[in-house]
Amino acid sequence: MSAASTRVLIVAYRTAATPLLLAEVRARARRSGCSFTLVVPRPYWDPDTDEAAATLELAIPLLEEAAGGHVEGIIGDTDPFVAVSDTVERLGFDEIIVSTLPARVSHWLRRDLPTRVEQLGLPVTIVTAAQSARVLS
Repeated sequence: MSAASTRVLIVAYRTAATPLLLAEVRARARRSGCSFTLVVPRPYWDPDTDEAAATLELAIPLLEEAAGGHVEGIIGDTDPFVAVSDTVERLGFDEIIVSTLPARVSHWLRRDLPTRVEQLGLPVTIVTAAQSARVLS
């Protein structure tokens, strides 16, 4: 990795291995030299981080394939904004990709996470997973 490589932070949980996020990572990697780090906020109901660790375990190989290289994985704070801001402050990044569930079910969108992350002053790309066409009963 060169000194000029752009550092991209991905924040995702349930969508960490979804086709749209993988496509965005692949496209971003093709545009210019960059490195990726995935931060998965720890679910508040899982203080021991087992679920977040499982998400990293499943998503990292797929993200690495899309990125064409190594992807770091971090378990962050239970508040997704705090997870992002702490990680940006601690490690320094140039861009952020926020990956969310569809608006109908996304707690992150209801809490306006994308707008809050944009206030950190870095370029932010929002990737919203495709909504299923099936009817939920």
